[in-house]
Amino acid sequence: MAEIKVPELAESITEGTIAQWLKKKGDQVEKGEYVVELETDKVNVEIISDYDGVLTELLAEEGDTVKVGEAIAIVGEQGSAGNDQNTAEAGNNPNTAVAGRETESPDERAGGSSEAKKTETSKSGEQSGAEEASERIIASPAARKLAREKGIDLSKVTSQDPLGRVRKQDVESFTPGQKATGESAAQKPVDEKAAAPKAATAGNSADDSRVERIKMSRRRQTIANRLVEVQQTAAMLTTFNEVDMTAVMELRKKWKDRFYEENDVRLGFMSFFTKAVVAALKKTPYLNAEIQGDEIVLKKFYDIGVAVAADEGLVVPVIRDADRKNFAEIENDINELAEKARTNKLSLKDLQGGSFTITNGGVFGSLLSTPIINGPQVGILGMHTIQLRPVAIDKDRMENRPMMYIALSYDHRIVDGKEAVTFLKRIKELMEDPESLLLQG
Repeated sequence: MAEIKVPELAESITEGTIAQWLKKKGDQVEKGEYVVELETDKVNVEIISDYDGVLTELLAEEGDTVKVGEAIAIVGEQGSAGNDQNTAEAGNNPNTAVAGRETESPDERAGGSSEAKKTETSKSGEQSGAEEASERIIASPAARKLAREKGIDLSKVTSQDPLGRVRKQDVESFTPGQKATGESAAQKPVDEKAAAPKAATAGNSADDSRVERIKMSRRRQTIANRLVEVQQTAAMLTTFNEVDMTAVMELRKKWKDRFYEENDVRLGFMSFFTKAVVAALKKTPYLNAEIQGDEIVLKKFYDIGVAVAADEGLVVPVIRDADRKNFAEIENDINELAEKARTNKLSLKDLQGGSFTITNGGVFGSLLSTPIINGPQVGILGMHTIQLRPVAIDKDRMENRPMMYIALSYDHRIVDGKEAVTFLKRIKELMEDPESLLLQG
């Protein structure tokens, strides 16, 4: 027998949630084969088996929280199906039956006391019935294991699961005298007068047919906690500007076909904004920093996070050394990271670090917003939808131009308004003269 344990994942990750078992109890597994998918605060990771054999027991069920180093499954010897098979072999062994008969006394072999036999048979029947009832209960492997350890009859445990499955937390909260799972109203006398007010209250508080309860994923909980933490700890402020996107759109139109032919990737807006952000950060270095205790840590590198909306929640993969990459390399990185996010293939390395973040709510039609800082960073740039608006060209002329509002949320503890406005103004200048981005190192 060997244990499959939760491996070391990353320095900041100490636990995870079982997302799904890729193998089930009784399945054959090979060394290096994926057996379970684990959801962490940042990404989902697949855990492999370090052994060949049969998965004889699952020590945690889907939805359970497990810690690094905790055993979550048992692998038996090759070809062994675990305790069930051993039990079956013992039952078919004639020597076992003979050994049982040898314990009988001469009186018992001769007939013995019929009353004693009845008592013994009754006890045996009750025990067997309890075991059968317990086996009939739908319960997770973790719940069965805990119930065995505590000597709890699963048939007496009340399930909070809508489908009636007994889970580990149900066993943990079990108290003697609790109503059995599956016990019907017909099996237990009901005081109608006492029950009526309770029924009315339950009907007013939540009608199962009108509400749906969905457990938050670990990632969604982490996102929620971090956003609240940032708002509680940072002195967050947002400043705005707008960009005339005419020049960028004309440049893209002029070069898009040749760019695609030479680089096998399309020229998008994100590479322009990424290059502009790097140039603006070099002019306002305190936006490329973080606070650690009573120190300001100025970062001399430009790892730009790009927020991506995935099914499990917002993730921010990082473009490494964006200052050293050209437009094609940045576009390639963005496409690759976005595809990984959509297919849930991002690694911890893809998400770690980052000195500044860009988020584009414009892809969903957002006209204006105040993005929340991605802590411990101190700044985030929000892009928005491009909208034709009348713009004054001079005192006498008005033109409809493709305009975009941009927003910078920043931590006022170390970034002053002057720096924030300077940063946005620099972004505006570079985007309205995109050829100047070629001169930026």
